[in-house]
Amino acid sequence: MTPEPDPIRLLIVDDHPVVRDGLVAILHQGEPDLEVVGEAGEGREAVTRWRELRPTVTIMDLQLPGQSGVEAITAIRREDPEARVLVLTTFDGDADIQRALEAGARGYLLKNVRRATLIEAVRAVAAGQRYLPPATAARLVEAMESERLTARELDVLALLAKGMRNREIAEELRLAEPTIKIHVNNLLRKLQVKDRTEAAVVALRRGLIHLEP
Repeated sequence: MTPEPDPIRLLIVDDHPVVRDGLVAILHQGEPDLEVVGEAGEGREAVTRWRELRPTVTIMDLQLPGQSGVEAITAIRREDPEARVLVLTTFDGDADIQRALEAGARGYLLKNVRRATLIEAVRAVAAGQRYLPPATAARLVEAMESERLTARELDVLALLAKGMRNREIAEELRLAEPTIKIHVNNLLRKLQVKDRTEAAVVALRRGLIHLEP
């Protein structure tokens, strides 16, 4: 008889216990090749649990306390460049997708995905493939076609989105006010917007910045 293939061992990372419970139920229901071997609710805990369990696939949220999902993915992939991570998140901005994939994620799904798609993605990532739904791939193309913001421009953008004026941003970042004005003008040009309010709206929609809860 042909031996049964090894099950796909899964680590689930999400800061909401009810979400983790739901994923365990979904992934165990009628899927003998899938086995949830561990859970984590924080980024650093995720890296520790991954190190202990060495799962086939880690299902990772991006919004985590302590250490973000992207930072956790980076840490995991630093230890094992072949580690397979599937992102499952509410963040749908093109910048979020790009950051996760650059960190080493092999797939990217939103939490409103259907059960069949989640299972298909898990199996694809376990097999070493990439998995991006068409809408996610389209967002990624949008990111690749957009002009990249510098780290300093992102700092300015985050403070601008909080409603700070140029003088306040300059004081916060310890830069000259004319320098901040240059950064703001560059932001408006790169984001293809007319004013600061529109820049903040576009930045939040694309996932370039996230307001703290």
